[in-house]
Amino acid sequence: MHRHVANPAEDTGSATIALIGNPNVGKSVVFGYLTGHYVIVSNYPGTTVEIARGRLAWEHYRALRGQNRYQRSARQRPNRGRRGAHHGRTLRRSHAFRRRHAAWEVIDTPGINNFIPTSEDELVTRNILMNQTPARILQVADAKNLRRGLLLSLQLAEMGLPYTLCLNMTDEAQDRGITIDALALSEELGVPVVETIATQKVGLDEARRRVLDTKSRPKEVPIPYPEPIKKATEELIPLLPEMPISRKSLALMLLSGDATLTAWMGTTFDEAHGEVIRSIIERIRRAFARSVSVEITQARMRAAAQLLERVVQQRETRLISLTQWLGRATTHPVGGFAFVAAVLTGMYYFVGVFGAGTLVDWLEEGLFGSYIIPGLSWVVETIFPWQLLRDLLIGEFGLLSMALSYSIAIVLPIVGTFFIAFGLLEDSGYLPRLSVMMNRLFKAMGLNGKAVLPMVLGLGCDTMATMTTRILDNRKERLVVTLLLALGVPCSAQLGVILGMLQGISIGAAAIWLGVVASVIFIVGYLAAKAIPGQSSDFLLEMPPLRKPVIGNIVIKTMARLEWYLREAVPLFFLGTFLLFVIDRLHLLVSIESATAPVVQSFLGLPVEATAAFIMGFLRRDYGAAGLFLLARNGQLDTIQILVSLVVITLFMPCIANLFMIIKEHGLRVALGMSAFILPFAILVGGAVNWSLRLLNGVVP
Repeated sequence: MHRHVANPAEDTGSATIALIGNPNVGKSVVFGYLTGHYVIVSNYPGTTVEIARGRLAWEHYRALRGQNRYQRSARQRPNRGRRGAHHGRTLRRSHAFRRRHAAWEVIDTPGINNFIPTSEDELVTRNILMNQTPARILQVADAKNLRRGLLLSLQLAEMGLPYTLCLNMTDEAQDRGITIDALALSEELGVPVVETIATQKVGLDEARRRVLDTKSRPKEVPIPYPEPIKKATEELIPLLPEMPISRKSLALMLLSGDATLTAWMGTTFDEAHGEVIRSIIERIRRAFARSVSVEITQARMRAAAQLLERVVQQRETRLISLTQWLGRATTHPVGGFAFVAAVLTGMYYFVGVFGAGTLVDWLEEGLFGSYIIPGLSWVVETIFPWQLLRDLLIGEFGLLSMALSYSIAIVLPIVGTFFIAFGLLEDSGYLPRLSVMMNRLFKAMGLNGKAVLPMVLGLGCDTMATMTTRILDNRKERLVVTLLLALGVPCSAQLGVILGMLQGISIGAAAIWLGVVASVIFIVGYLAAKAIPGQSSDFLLEMPPLRKPVIGNIVIKTMARLEWYLREAVPLFFLGTFLLFVIDRLHLLVSIESATAPVVQSFLGLPVEATAAFIMGFLRRDYGAAGLFLLARNGQLDTIQILVSLVVITLFMPCIANLFMIIKEHGLRVALGMSAFILPFAILVGGAVNWSLRLLNGVVP
């Protein structure tokens, strides 16, 4: 049977496939499948805060057409003389086919709940449909929460845009006794409906085929709008220009009071024309006691509910599954904190004991200490006669003896185990429950539980977490959380090293470190929330179900994060070591140590060798932490010194990448202001801990 394969050249619009959907429905997984590019995928909303773009992966074209034609042609070749010409034609056709279809671009848009924008995410997604006119739309909906997905489907149909509906997470819906008649839903909406389990790649081939083949406009589902709104819509339609979306949907956006269209109206209509439109909008606004936007949304929700009744069956079940029980237990006022303690204990043993102990011992003392570094030293001394070059490579601050050992033998096993543990928590859906547990604490601080998500993400990478502060509702909250991320949330690499250092001290000492850092975060957050003008927003967060983590997802996430570490962090380790080598060769290190001795040795009570670690910390805090880890491991720090050094390096300057992200998000002045506060504050807190413990005669439980 002949299958029509979509060609961008046949479309009048741009050759893009836009992924649209509510937050946390699996769009990023589908995007990764279609493009072959990995983007961070998590079981909680807010992961996609920027538009991700990628080309449709070549294997999808080949799967559709190329392979079968080439194989059939190869079997039919009649003789050797014609083989070359035939093979050449096949290749040319294959390359031409690839060139034609390589124009397809896939866009992963931020999750939204409505096309009438109330947030930056919704505005960005709505504008893509209005201005960029994607040739194809793949709406990804959560099968177990179809009502809110249908709210978007109805609006897409009203816009007159062709789309394919992807019912994702059908396995979780079935576990909850939800059965969806996909065929009936397809007939009701007039669009293809595909059932998928994106994390297992089930149904994605069919979704890809349908979205490329679908160009017909959907059936418009009747929506029972109030009569005044219907009449006003009919009055507005003739006044509006032709747009990529229907004039009816544009009229409803204007009637709903969409403030983001004000500038568009100013540039589109003359004064008289605009005044007529504004008078209609104002008349409707006065006709209702509550917001017109609410009236429109309520009408759409009623239509979605009626549609839902016709296509969904809910099976009654009293069986409480283990997943459901865990879901409630992890947010219980008492049991939830017991669960937090169990998670932290498990991470301590996996990352601190196994990663920082067993694996680092094997790599640093075994593989690197016995074989790799001695072998590299022999090669360098044999090949290079120049002492300066030998020192640069294998000296005290050598690129091979120090940077390579630090980054691979010490930090890599620690961050690797942390990435695995963090990926497990992400994929299970536990992190949003942590937000709920922390909501009361953050409320006292002047924020809300939603702020927990960027801060938890900061345990993976502060740079990415700073970007995800966009999910917060106002600038005040974004500024406060950005400050707390830069000040007191250690990234994965740094936290791994910290857990390794904590492994060498008592539980009481570890509790002191945790108490000091948590208290600092709370006090600084509270004062910042008081000082920065603005209102705090309400806490509304969708709670995804707990689910069994998928091993494949954890492996992919861990590999992607390890790639990030090797690509972005390790080069800075080498750069920092090189700078340290230069400083040492210029005899500046001794001068710096002498100049900072009143602070490092007298105030903080640390040995002079800690100065080099703090210098490295200016590039990356985890690099500085690795230097302190080595001092502690060699017995050059006592328990109080370990505690003080941990406090200072935890509250130390944000790394270079994070600093650039703060500049990007909030501007140079804010970034410099935060840095000017953080460095002296970290030293001040470290000194206070040092003197407090020594005044107590060094008693550490």
